[in-house]
Order: sequence, then structure tokens, then C-alpha cells
Amino acid sequence: MVMMTQSEKVKNDEGVAAKQERTTVDSVEETTVAADRSSPQPQETTHQAPHDNDSQNQEKLRAAATTRQASRMGEFNSNVEYVTVVDLPSPRRTHTMKKVSILPLVFLIFYEVSGGPFGVEDTVHAAGPLLALLGFVVFPFIWSIPEALITAEMGTMFPENSGYVVWVSTALGPFWGFQQGWMKWLSGVIDNALYPVLFLDYLKSGVPALGGGLPRILATWGLTIVLTFLNYRGLTIVGYVAVFLGVFSLLPFVVMGFLAIPDLKPSRWTVVNTKDVDWNLYLNTLFWNLNYWDSISTLSGEVQNPKKTLPKALFFALILVVLGYFFPLLIGTGAVPLNRELWTDGYFSDIAMILGGAWLRWWLQAAAAMSNMGMFVAEMSSDSFQLLGMAERGMLPEFFSKRSRHGTPLVGILFSASGVILLSWMSFQEIVAAENFLYCFGMILEFIAFILLKIKHPNASRPYKVPGGAAGAILMCIPPTALICVVLYFSTLKVMVVSLIAVSIGLVLQPCIKYVEKKRWLKFSHSADLPDLEHEESTHSLVN
Repeated sequence: MVMMTQSEKVKNDEGVAAKQERTTVDSVEETTVAADRSSPQPQETTHQAPHDNDSQNQEKLRAAATTRQASRMGEFNSNVEYVTVVDLPSPRRTHTMKKVSILPLVFLIFYEVSGGPFGVEDTVHAAGPLLALLGFVVFPFIWSIPEALITAEMGTMFPENSGYVVWVSTALGPFWGFQQGWMKWLSGVIDNALYPVLFLDYLKSGVPALGGGLPRILATWGLTIVLTFLNYRGLTIVGYVAVFLGVFSLLPFVVMGFLAIPDLKPSRWTVVNTKDVDWNLYLNTLFWNLNYWDSISTLSGEVQNPKKTLPKALFFALILVVLGYFFPLLIGTGAVPLNRELWTDGYFSDIAMILGGAWLRWWLQAAAAMSNMGMFVAEMSSDSFQLLGMAERGMLPEFFSKRSRHGTPLVGILFSASGVILLSWMSFQEIVAAENFLYCFGMILEFIAFILLKIKHPNASRPYKVPGGAAGAILMCIPPTALICVVLYFSTLKVMVVSLIAVSIGLVLQPCIKYVEKKRWLKFSHSADLPDLEHEESTHSLVN
């Protein structure tokens, strides 16, 4: 038998008394809460003095403080159920759409940026084999890698569907955030108007009626409606369709590469004539085929664990895109005698005919058509979810944030599809030049936002962080900014005038929307589920 000293006995009695007191307080609170829930009494029948209420409140606060202190120190009474009234559930999104995993995300990025080597033929036509090959090796370091790195850092800072809009809005204010959204959405819709046209161009050799007139118009509209419905059915479906289309589109080039081995002549790769270079066509084609890395940021809110998945997907997609351009060009320029005049859209199908016969040509034409379908659905997904994200930030009316039963932005899809149909009359060269011009303005705002956020919010949480701080951000943005200036310099007067008119519409549109909001003609709202950079930065700095 263990004997206790007088002091130990006193301490033990005090501990038992304290435990009994806490248990009694909790029991009284639970009884009071249950009574209040079952039969609430009017306030005037309580007849309780103010100081009695104060005493009860203080007792409850002391009990809650005791509970939290015990929880922190690991001293928890298993026989008592503690309830902390300050722990409230955080708001959750109401839609239940399945999130996009890394493999579909890689191919969505692939189709946002590339879709395969269809359309790169003009680089050989404009500058010859050597500059074409060098362009797809050097250009990614000047443009693609910096843009992908910025997307990885900013997309994980703001894992929501407004994407680059919230980047610019946080750094420069909501007015410029809206301008970013307007220019990016418009350039995306212009870009998407191209793909039904290219799809029909690859099919018109087999179906001549699709070459023009009413059959071509009806086919363009019909294809747009079918692909729009695919976007309506859900982003997960679009992602796995992109995987299938990507594999199907790249396989014929793998087969063509093996067939070309006996005919390869490395001397053909070094042909160059710097005095005969169409720099406007060359740069616009490179720029068009290697940009839009930031488009995936408008899908960040639909990605499974975006803070880890997005940077990995961008890395794998970058490798896939560069190899998907370089090796087909290496095969085509090395296996076939050079005739620069023949290197235009669709020439890879002629090379397939030379190397493998009609069966390979048909396969490659089908792959090209399917690739345009993949680029269409990927681009429309980004454009429509961007409008949804802007509505969640209160920049557009609330009806843009409404989702279908499949979790997709119904209104955003309809708006994007309408823009595609209205712009489908434009030619290939006009589409590429116009979207590049608008895209350049948007990228300048992104670079500014990237640098300013490094300076203004250095302690903000960045799950993926580009090293170098603000100085490194400035140095990284210099080469792509110089390239933007060169692309804008070579733009034609017609493209420049049309693009500036489009930019001016955005400058007027934002004040008009704010006026509509002020007059309450339409409903606007701000989602409570979106991150607050100021709050997150203060929390992050305290933790670190």
C-alpha cells in the first residue's frame, strides 16, 4: 500500500475537484443547449439579472479555454465530450464534378499549346530547315519555359478558375484584371475559331463539297455544336478524350520516323538562306505554336491537388510539346528533298504518302483532323471556366458562375461557342496574327503582375516558387518581353488596327459593367470559397 504525504493528498484532492467541476460545467452547458434547442423560452420570462448572464458567459469562456489548453498540451479527458463553439466548418463548393488528375491534365496542356506538329510547316516555308529546327529548340527557352514557370508559381498561389485574371487583379487592381480577362478570352475565342476551319481543310480532299459554300458553313456550325456539347458533358470527359486524341495524333509520326530512317540525309538539315526569310511568318508561326501555357491556369479550380499536380503536368507537357514538334520536322526535312514552296499547311500528309503510301497519308490526315478537335475542346474549356472564375470574383454577373448538372460553366460555354461561330469567317493568317497581337498585350500584364507580386507580397504562400526573388523574376521576363516587341513590330497595319479596337472595347466595357452593378440591374456576387492573399500572407509569415 502506497502512503501519500499531506501535500500530495491535497494536490490530488484539488485535481479531483477540478475534474468534477469541469465535468459539472460541461454537463450544465450540454443540458442548457439541449433545453434551448427543444423548447426555447421568450427572453422576457427569464428574469435574469445582467450580472448573472455575465457570470455564465465567463464560466463558458473559462471552460472553452480549459478545453483548448488541454487539447494543445495533449491532456484530454476521454470521459467528457468537449465542444468548442468557435470551430465552424469552412464553406465548400456545392458542385460534385470529379477533379482532373495528372495524365488528362498533361494532355489538356498539350492541346492548349500544341496538339501536334500540324501547322509548323510554315516555319520551313518561311526560313528553311535549319532555322525551323533551331526555332523549336531555342524558342522554348526564350518563351515557353518562362511562361510555364510563371504559370506554375502563380497557378499554385491562386488555385482557382479565374487564373491569370486574379494574378493581374491582385497586382494591378480589378480594372486591369478585367482587361486581362477580356483580351485573353477574346484571343482564345479567336484561336478556337481556327480549329473547325482546319478540320474541314484536312477533310476537303476526300469530300470536295466541304471546300466552300453552304455545305462548309453548315459543317462548321455542326462541328462547333458537337464539340461544344462535349465540353458541356464535363471536364473529366474532355481530359480523357484529349489523352486518346493525343496518342492517336502522335502515333503516325512515330511510324513515319521508322519508315524514314533509310532516306535520312543530315546535310538537308543545315540548309539556310538568311537573305530569304519571311520573319513575320516565321516568328508568328513559332509564337502561335509555343504559347498559351498560361491557359491551363483557368482550370486550376478543377484540378486534383493543383499545388502539386499543376507544376508536374506543366513539366511533362513541355517535354511532350517540344519533342512533338522537333522530331517530325527532323524527319520531314531530312527524308525528303527540300522544296520550300511546298512546305505549307498539310504538307506532312504529302510526306507520309512519299514514305509510307496512301494508308499512312490517310492515317495522318485523320490524326490532323482529330488534333484540331482536341485543341478546340481544350481551348473552350479554358475560355468558359475563365468566365466562371471572373464571375466568382465579382467581375461578371453572377449568372456566369452557374454550373450545369455536369459541373461545367453552361453560360461560359454558350458565350465562347457563339464567339467561335461569329469569327469562323476569318482566314488562317488573320486569325493567327490577330490572336498573337491580343495575346502579347495580355502577357505583358502577366509579366508585370508576376514581378509586382514578388515585390509586394514576398511572404505569400507559394507552393511552387521560381527561385531568384524579384531580381530573378525581372531577368526571366526580359527575353520574352523582347520577343513580344519583335512580334508586335512585324504585325500588319490591318491586324494592329483591329486588335487595338478590340482592346478599346475592353476599356469601355469594364466601367459599363460596374455601372450595371451599381444600379443593381444584374446580380453580382463574390465567392467566399476563394483565397485571400493578404490573410494567407500574414498567416504564412507567422508560421515561418
